[in-house]
Amino acid sequence: MKLTGQTWEFDTRPVLIGSAAVVGPDEGQGPLSPDFDYVYDNLEINEKTWEKAERRLLEQAAQLAVIKSGLDKEQIQFYVGGDLMNQIISSTFSARKLGVPYLGVFGACSTSMESLAISALMVDTGAAERVMAGTGSHNCTAEKQFRYPTEYGSQKPPTAQYTVTGAGCGVIAKGGQGQTGPRIARATIGRIMDLGVKDPFNMGAAMAPAAADTIAAHFRDTGLSPDYYDLIVTGDLASVGLPIAQELLEKEGYQMDETKFGDCGLMIYNREKQKAVLAGGSGCGCSAAVTYGHLVKRMLQRELHKVLVVATGSLHSPLSVQQGESIPCIAHAVALEMED
Repeated sequence: MKLTGQTWEFDTRPVLIGSAAVVGPDEGQGPLSPDFDYVYDNLEINEKTWEKAERRLLEQAAQLAVIKSGLDKEQIQFYVGGDLMNQIISSTFSARKLGVPYLGVFGACSTSMESLAISALMVDTGAAERVMAGTGSHNCTAEKQFRYPTEYGSQKPPTAQYTVTGAGCGVIAKGGQGQTGPRIARATIGRIMDLGVKDPFNMGAAMAPAAADTIAAHFRDTGLSPDYYDLIVTGDLASVGLPIAQELLEKEGYQMDETKFGDCGLMIYNREKQKAVLAGGSGCGCSAAVTYGHLVKRMLQRELHKVLVVATGSLHSPLSVQQGESIPCIAHAVALEMED
């Protein structure tokens, strides 16, 4: 592994040998539905509580990822995961069922790429040969914890986003012959960015500076330019944050129109038909489901060859918002590449 600035360049290029995405009914009505491994037709996910529903999504995504990797559960050496719940209980409880050594991480919605970057680092440095990364979220658990219970029926402004009900997991292993999955080429670890946004219903504006800062660091550290990638996709900036991030990057001299620049929160829903999603998707399950479902499948089909996923996270809590604090944010980037 080579470190330049904030970026890890992986010498062995660990491979994503299996991945899975499991989602709820709203996500199943979106344009990416065919790329998910399982779509539930009910928001309860056949459980008695929202928290158990979120846990079930993550457990099922983990089980499917292991099956698709061609390994047995006992061959997974470590599991790296996290979520939005207090004490990251969804990941912790799913790790209990998985039964492998566990590292719990928290980066809010950036957890999908944080866990993938750490897993790839472990494999690249020889600390492990097979590691699972994963995260998930549920619309109703996030509403209850960060805003108001769904049953309350609170009204939201158009800048608000809709937490994705979904989970995504991937199995990362040492590269070898016969492995055709995306290679993890490099990862850029973000800095905390806080430009003073205090509105918890405007996460796009809060997170956009962090996304732009990490993308700029990635280009600066690697010497690459936007046109190196077929697609650069942020985690959940949605309709408000994505144009802000693009403007900030262009001020730094990076022309994002040289590549396709998108956002998982805009890709996962059809905002014209699904009015309830407002500005677009968010949540740990947003970039996880899109990456481990849609993007990996597009790469395996050779429709995409080089993709930079920049997962964004808002690191506030209900307590910090109530005390009038501004919202610190972060973004982590992972580059996925298919070998020729």
